[in-house]
Amino acid sequence: MHFHAPGFKRYETEELAQTDRRAFVALSVTGTACGLRCDHCDGEMLRWMQPTDGAALYECCERLAAAGTRGVLISGGSDARGRVPLAALAGDLARIKERLGLKVLVHTGLVDEPTAEALAAARVDGALIDVIGDDETIRRVYHLDRTVADYDRSLDLLDAHGVASLPHVVMGLHYGELRGEERALRIIAAHRTAGLVLVALMPLLGTAMQRIAPPATDALVACMQRARELLPERPLLLGCARPGGEAKVALDRAAVELRFAGIAFPAEGTVALASEAGRAPRFHEACCGVPWLFDGAGR
Repeated sequence: MHFHAPGFKRYETEELAQTDRRAFVALSVTGTACGLRCDHCDGEMLRWMQPTDGAALYECCERLAAAGTRGVLISGGSDARGRVPLAALAGDLARIKERLGLKVLVHTGLVDEPTAEALAAARVDGALIDVIGDDETIRRVYHLDRTVADYDRSLDLLDAHGVASLPHVVMGLHYGELRGEERALRIIAAHRTAGLVLVALMPLLGTAMQRIAPPATDALVACMQRARELLPERPLLLGCARPGGEAKVALDRAAVELRFAGIAFPAEGTVALASEAGRAPRFHEACCGVPWLFDGAGR
């Protein structure tokens, strides 16, 4: 079983500790700027990333590679149509892959034809994309005049251009309510993806959802169970964002019992639980999509 501790967050337990936080680095090509300012994020998650801009992206990655970095997640804020500005960076993305030898994952936002073509031409290792299954959630939370069909089409375009995708579903994105997750899971099940990452709403200070309660643990576990039912052979991963404390322990236990492929920042005792279940642990100081996208499993 895969366990992940990417370097954007300091992490250490008795079972797993980071040794090199530079091994895998998250970059924002827009700094902290975002055209949507979604209610659950409001740009706060961009602050966890190393800021850069399109003009300096290659030079930034060149410095990282010289310092020992092996892979990058290239992300950023969205424009008013829900797209991260990646299409214009295709040349730099290709050079980062070819000349520096870095593994490259990208956060896409919604995908249009030019973006899919650019990512395919750059031969990125994988595209991470949030999939939302409710039109009202898209309007209210994302402040975006698009529909569920646009997320479905984004997966179509990535698949058509041969770009490996690892969709994410944020459980409880609709102000702590599970609404649209079933539809999102069904959309993902209908596409060829490298896997699926499930995360849960984490109310962040400074956002419109800072006082929203995350979903009940049993509701989150039920959603995880439904994902396994709908994607019985697909690698499932429990991602970085989820409640802490007893809820985290329960979610991690469920992930082991449901034979999830991996867990990011596992709770204390989770590695031992997996070992007891006969699942040999593998540790990665990188994003939880890395082994599946790079090894081609689940495609």
